[in-house]
Amino acid sequence: MKNFQRALKIFLPVIFLITSLAMTGCDGDAQDTGTPNRVTKSANFKDAYKSSDTWLIQWYVCGTDLETQAGAASSDIQELLEVKLPENVKVLIQTGGTEQWQNNVVASNAVERFLFTSNGLERLETLQDADMGNVNTLADFVRFGKENYQADHRVFVFWDHGGGSVAGVCLDERTGNLLSLNDLNAAFTSVYEPSADNPPFELIGFDACLMATYDTISSLDGLTRYVTASEEVEPGIGWNYTGWVGALAENPAMGGDGLGKVICDSYMDACESNWVDDTATLSVIDMSKLPYLRNAYESFGLEALRAAHQNPRQFFSNFGRGAAQAENYGGNTRKTGFTNMVDIVDLAKGNKAILPNTADKLISAVDDAVIYKVSGAYRARGGGLSGFYSYSGDEQSLIGYLNLDGAPAPQKLLYYYLIYGELPPDVIPLLDGDTLVTPAPTTPPPQRQDIFQISQLEDFPVQMDKDGNAFVQLTPEQMELLSSVHCQLVYMELDNDIILYLGSDADINADWNAGIFKDNFRGVWPMLDGHPVYVEITEENEGYNLYSIPIKLNGVECNLQVAYVYAEEKYYILGARKGLDSHGLSNRELIKLRSGDEVTTLHYGMTISGDDEDFTQVEVDTFTIGDNPQIKDEPLGDGHYGYAFEFMTPTEDSALSNFILFTVENGEITTNIDVQ
Repeated sequence: MKNFQRALKIFLPVIFLITSLAMTGCDGDAQDTGTPNRVTKSANFKDAYKSSDTWLIQWYVCGTDLETQAGAASSDIQELLEVKLPENVKVLIQTGGTEQWQNNVVASNAVERFLFTSNGLERLETLQDADMGNVNTLADFVRFGKENYQADHRVFVFWDHGGGSVAGVCLDERTGNLLSLNDLNAAFTSVYEPSADNPPFELIGFDACLMATYDTISSLDGLTRYVTASEEVEPGIGWNYTGWVGALAENPAMGGDGLGKVICDSYMDACESNWVDDTATLSVIDMSKLPYLRNAYESFGLEALRAAHQNPRQFFSNFGRGAAQAENYGGNTRKTGFTNMVDIVDLAKGNKAILPNTADKLISAVDDAVIYKVSGAYRARGGGLSGFYSYSGDEQSLIGYLNLDGAPAPQKLLYYYLIYGELPPDVIPLLDGDTLVTPAPTTPPPQRQDIFQISQLEDFPVQMDKDGNAFVQLTPEQMELLSSVHCQLVYMELDNDIILYLGSDADINADWNAGIFKDNFRGVWPMLDGHPVYVEITEENEGYNLYSIPIKLNGVECNLQVAYVYAEEKYYILGARKGLDSHGLSNRELIKLRSGDEVTTLHYGMTISGDDEDFTQVEVDTFTIGDNPQIKDEPLGDGHYGYAFEFMTPTEDSALSNFILFTVENGEITTNIDVQ
């Protein structure tokens, strides 16, 4: 926000000198009720085995704060205990990783193992406390299951937080450690020999957020026939263990594909029953399709790398626009943090024009590999499998990705090029080949090059058209710097010497072909039950936008998740969720607003006359939610409003145009662009 703060210091001394006239605006009506329908990929799977075959489910339950604060693991264990198992299905459970278990069975200061069978739940052993986020703890549990329980078919389920490709899964609350994707591979391969034809597990599943990634399944190559995981953040209820384990108990002849489908369907049933299905996702991936998928994904990355090498600014700006409009997961904003996960299919669809040789092949490969999926309507465009994209431009996240053994070399080099502005010299002669097997660097170069040099657009001049619209016009060369253009809005309360930052939006009239971007300021802004809120756009596409709104809900800081549907001109409140933690993990609990909840709106402010270095978060309005909370575009009221176009590069750097001053008085809007 420092660019914003600097620009305002230039802008504010002249806001009293306004003389020019402009246009009036109108406000739209909206409401936040209604629940969209689920979207599924149709599939029917035949039984693959005999009903007398034996099954062992290994369940790695790292309770973490989900258990300490909400007893979520205890709830799922209780769901499991409601199932009547046949003699040929067993569940082996390992518990740990939390400060306090919310039941009187599981010990909080030890790792414990339980066996659930047709005879009920039995504690097998209480071990010395161990780090559930450590590769050796996982490997020991995998080995224990192999050495002590014969089974025709094996399932392994991870339960906890997940953070996508870079962050990993299973945060031990006591140690702060997580299992990386490299750790997963190392633990399983220390016990089992990988085999594509005869993998040791029928299904490996992740009852955790953001783990349906290409890098996850690549790390499990040869270890399982199927993977079931979610691209998006899972709601706190997680999987329905009564539903899917009960289905296996009734029909042990099903294969991993059918079991994955049951997991998906029972999960979405529970999400719908609890009104948390809007952005829920779950996929089943057939690992036999991985070789074709790997070839398609690496070919896509190699074509991208070649195009980037020909003209890096032009390619990365166009590629970044496709990424900005693709489904992405976990937030990916400055306020919530960045998971840097994007849907692979949506990314490929948005970049067909610049990657014509491989985009369709990749789309087909993902569709072939993802044999079943479910999703809420605000996640309807995804193909069921995500991949890394550096939305944040963050070096630490990139280095984590570069160090993933399962990540493809072309994609590693592509994002290395994006962030550091250069390719390793020994890679360039290999770009003409059919494959790129050279390892990518795992450390940064001595010096980072700036491809985009966005500072040249700082204080870019704003013009006024004949209709009174403020606009900027960029040259083709300047357009090559940008992946997106947003607007920024502040409210200036002169009497109290305060500026309030209202947020960013994509509500501008954009002509990308001509390089012309016009304001669409109408004197309205999203308001929650009549109270202005700070908004930050998290996803923009043809059907709807998604927004994140920071609030305190009953005293707890979180982010309200909101969708705006163009066709209906309505906002839908999806729920509230905390942002990413210091480990890059999303909070699973999606909280629905209820009558009587206390909400405090959070904005970012600074004084007009002071020496503030940046905006500071401030609490503005505190009020009680009524029976039908709504977000609507409502009139902002009389006052002075500062507005700027924000030019965004693919690496999240930005520059601001000159400021526009909108003065609202008795519903009339006066525009001035000559205040710099």
